[in-house]
Amino acid sequence: MADSWLDQLNWNTERLLPVIAQDTATGRILMQAWVNAEALSIAQREQQAVYWSRSKNKLWRKGEESGHIQKLCGIYLDCDADSLIYEVEQIGGIACHTGRYSCFYRKLIDGEWQNIDPVLKAPEDIYKK
Repeated sequence: MADSWLDQLNWNTERLLPVIAQDTATGRILMQAWVNAEALSIAQREQQAVYWSRSKNKLWRKGEESGHIQKLCGIYLDCDADSLIYEVEQIGGIACHTGRYSCFYRKLIDGEWQNIDPVLKAPEDIYKK
């Protein structure tokens, strides 16, 4: 690719980088995913979150099935150039495939993982395939 800014990144051995999606309005972490150079380049160009799905081995435009897209407000790179943050506007208020606001909805409390966020919409109502 001709994008020199992509060449400045320290890709892992699979040519991927982890990316955290953070809600621009609340600062809350919504999810963690992966990007390859193509996904990152498309995301930057389209100003919408695009990831690399390791399970499906293909590009994944957040919200392509659910409609819960992430409008990209900024891309941040850490000091080691090996981790990113997508600052996003989460359309529809749901980032998790479980129907919750954030994928990080479980908190360790007194030695047990407890759900701290309610299901906002049932997954079967989101994914009607």
